Amino acid sequence: MNRTKKTPHSETDVNVVFFDLFFTLITPEYSDMRNENDVLGLTRAEWETYAEDDELYLKRASGKEKNPQQIIRDIVGKMKINATEKEINELLELRKGRMQRALMNVNPTILDVLSDLKKSRKGLCLISNADVIDAMYWDKSPLSRLFDHAVFSYEVGYLKPETDIYRIALERMNARPEECIFIGDGGSEELSGAKEAGMKTILTSHLLKRSNEKQNKIKEFADYSVEDFAEIRRILLGNNDDK
Repeated sequence: MNRTKKTPHSETDVNVVFFDLFFTLITPEYSDMRNENDVLGLTRAEWETYAEDDELYLKRASGKEKNPQQIIRDIVGKMKINATEKEINELLELRKGRMQRALMNVNPTILDVLSDLKKSRKGLCLISNADVIDAMYWDKSPLSRLFDHAVFSYEVGYLKPETDIYRIALERMNARPEECIFIGDGGSEELSGAKEAGMKTILTSHLLKRSNEKQNKIKEFADYSVEDFAEIRRILLGNNDDK
């Protein structure tokens, strides 16, 4: 059954807001110039197939591999390509640069909404499946100053939708799940995990569009679904004024 609500319903009694990072607050887009795939003469799709390999991703996102160079070597090794040390280093720098740009150039609407939530005295906490490269520039991001805590999977050893990563986040915020809401694009079954942990949920498709079939499946675990990130302000603050 689809439980998705629509605005103008509100959740002004929510005290703590948990956010996903990738495709919820930022998008690590490729540049118009040189990217990781170009180093090895691959298409972006080919590079992504290996870079996002489930086994390798679990290894680095769970913190079993925290060495940035080795993360790149593992990806290249999966391709069975004999890359030089110079190529490994270039791949790493390009990947780091992509993550840095994403964390530094945050959509102004997203920053405005987060700032308003912060001003309203709601606690903000990040829960992100991420490896050490993904999170390398978090402290320099304008996002970091708006969050009370950030829980990265590679640091705690658990990934969404595992209950333990939500438990750790709740403990850091000294919060009960019934006073919390989780907001994300729905990847990694994160909304079902948040519901299992006892939280309400908001599905946002502000940065990531999926097919109707996939979106409807994810909506089954969403109390609210928004396409415009500014709608989050109305849900959590009861504010109907557009900014």
